[in-house]
Amino acid sequence: MFIVSYDISNDKLRTKFAKYLSRFGHRLQYSVFQIDNSSRIIDNIIQDLKNNFEKKFTQEDSVMIFKLSSSCEIIRFGYAKNDEKDFFIIE
Repeated sequence: MFIVSYDISNDKLRTKFAKYLSRFGHRLQYSVFQIDNSSRIIDNIIQDLKNNFEKKFTQEDSVMIFKLSSSCEIIRFGYAKNDEKDFFIIE
């Protein structure tokens, strides 16, 4: 699992980056995405960051990618507790 956190000052670029990340994972917080894919996917994201986004960043912008191992423990509270459970809606 990977966590991508970003702080981008330009509204248009921030929106474009969020839409880009939503193709690979889901939003945990406003500027934080969880990506449950392979290392190949995160490598592609890093390449796209270097080739397409980084040149548009200012000194105020930052993107951080956290590579979490399978042994990492995630403790959830509040609404986030629902993320670790599969639930079904039957109509």
